[in-house]
Amino acid sequence: MNRMIKIAIFGVGLMGGSLALCFKGKPGLRVVGHSNNPSQVEKYLKRGVVDEATVSMEEAAEGADFIFLCVPVGQLEPYLHRLQQCRLKPGCIISDVGSTKASVTECARRLAMKDVYFIGGHPMAGSERSGVEAASSHLYENAYYVLTPDETVPEEAYNRLVELLRHTKAQVIRVDAKLHDEVVGAVSHLPHMIAVALVNQIADYSEKNDLYQLLAAGGFRDLTRIASSHPEMWRDILLSNREVLLKLLRDWNRHIGELAAMLESCDGDGIVRHFRRAGEFRNRMPERRKGVITALYDVYVDVPDHPGVVGQIASLLGDHRINLSNIHIIENRIDVPGVLRLSFRNESDMEAAIELLKQNGYAVNL
Repeated sequence: MNRMIKIAIFGVGLMGGSLALCFKGKPGLRVVGHSNNPSQVEKYLKRGVVDEATVSMEEAAEGADFIFLCVPVGQLEPYLHRLQQCRLKPGCIISDVGSTKASVTECARRLAMKDVYFIGGHPMAGSERSGVEAASSHLYENAYYVLTPDETVPEEAYNRLVELLRHTKAQVIRVDAKLHDEVVGAVSHLPHMIAVALVNQIADYSEKNDLYQLLAAGGFRDLTRIASSHPEMWRDILLSNREVLLKLLRDWNRHIGELAAMLESCDGDGIVRHFRRAGEFRNRMPERRKGVITALYDVYVDVPDHPGVVGQIASLLGDHRINLSNIHIIENRIDVPGVLRLSFRNESDMEAAIELLKQNGYAVNL
């Protein structure tokens, strides 16, 4: 009789719950969830996300073949220290889903748990929603899933984790932990900081004239949506990647300084070159691959100004079993008056909606 592989997941929210749903029900796998909060444990079981759940860290970890730490970045190292005190199964693999890798990998290296292997993980997927209620077995599908094993991890252990992660249908990529933090810092952490600074700048102006806030609706709001991210979570992420981000901010200041110099000298050709280079590079980026910043599956629909049009569109989508996650009436969009923004949870629903709406005579824009 084949033995069951035990998978312990600490923190069964959006990320941990989605992993649990990828594994649960698969032959030979048993998923155990952990939370310090009894009501959360009850919720995991009630929603059927895990096979078992407990408030005992020792109970969850004991005998586990795989342990996934799906807790905030600021809690990863304390959890590793606590796991060091548990009786872990020889050959156990510990991984995480945090967006910084160097510091937690170094912590695991210092702890040097005997016959236990830490392999940092960062699935490049997410959602505008949070909590176990938002968990989905499709969250990681077609996403990049970065693993950052150090030189002490045997290939056999790494391959075991890769094999398990096939259930997520993600594309696994092997990357050095420090390189990961440099790249993710540039394409995710820095943009979040810039968005926050930009929104705060407009907030300062708006204190003197509320026209700034009024006209920020639409494009500016969409551009800076990541500024609304969870403050405490981002505090931990930024401090964890502090040295990388300080260098990136110096580089950012240099680029801004170059643009400022072009304006001061009325260097129109230089401005054109800057915009052209940015446009050419952006056009080479993959369009529909999930990345470190949560993708938007939004479409804009031009609508006539008459009663009931919003309900008609919602009913049309519902009648064709197309799931609409949000609908927003944009009342003040400078370039196109009378616009609905429709949000979807995945690309397939979005594309089906575009086709259906066009067939019914609606003008649809991405």
